[in-house]
Amino acid sequence: MTTQYLLQLVISGLVVGSIYSAVALGFVIIYKATRVVNFAQGEFLMVGAYVCYAFLVQMHVPFWASLLLTILFALVMAMLLERLVLRPMIGEPIISIIMVTIGLSLVMRSLVTAIWGNDILVYEPKLFPQETVSIGGVPVSQEFIWCFVLSMVLLAVFSAFFKFSKAGVAMRATAFNQQAAQSMGISVKSIFALSWIISAIVSGIGGVLIGNINGINSSLYHFGLKVFPATILGGLDSILGAALGGLIIGLLENLSDGLCKAYLDLSGVKEVAPYVILVVILMIKPYGLFGTKEIERV
Repeated sequence: MTTQYLLQLVISGLVVGSIYSAVALGFVIIYKATRVVNFAQGEFLMVGAYVCYAFLVQMHVPFWASLLLTILFALVMAMLLERLVLRPMIGEPIISIIMVTIGLSLVMRSLVTAIWGNDILVYEPKLFPQETVSIGGVPVSQEFIWCFVLSMVLLAVFSAFFKFSKAGVAMRATAFNQQAAQSMGISVKSIFALSWIISAIVSGIGGVLIGNINGINSSLYHFGLKVFPATILGGLDSILGAALGGLIIGLLENLSDGLCKAYLDLSGVKEVAPYVILVVILMIKPYGLFGTKEIERV
């Protein structure tokens, strides 16, 4: 194996991992605010990718306008889902809410298949320049660089939002103790709605980025299943953990696949590698790398 091939695996792993990180942020935001794991996260990503495709390719809207319209669509969709489906579930057992998110995922998947079918669709024109640049002697497409940069900017923006904005502080307070937050005048229902909106927007943007690289089809929802190990690895309630967990899973997934193909003539390793890595890490750190340990007194 040459050094260039190894560097290529690392670069492509970082690019995919950065998108994993952005989508994992959606998992973390909802969990931090509501203590619910959203199993429709992959479908949010898929819907965002298809809606952007509809604006960009089918309606011939310029890219930046298509992206803004996709974000607006994700915002409205999340508001409607939260108000009509999820808000009535407040106070119900967590498992009931999780089952609702699974039901939502099936409905969204069916709607996308009914509207756009199962064929692979490609963004035309391409969103980012196709020319390559040399990094350490390895030619790298500019679209990879753009996807990595935008994903990192997205993570930085929302990290700053949680740390410094009034709404971000309110979300952190709600995640820590809903009753105490409510007694301080924080609208818990509004915080829940905001968490779903941010999650849908982040996932939608992630769908646009991954769709630009690989094209889109109805199996894009599997991306949510790949992102889940990254979220658990970093810690379900940690934004930093989401960022690092995504990068780690992306790197290890790509490296394990490349090494097994080069030395063992095995393919498909990248499909199971994240879960093997997850099991090993959780055996050592059950709450993930940056998750908060919960101690129950009896």
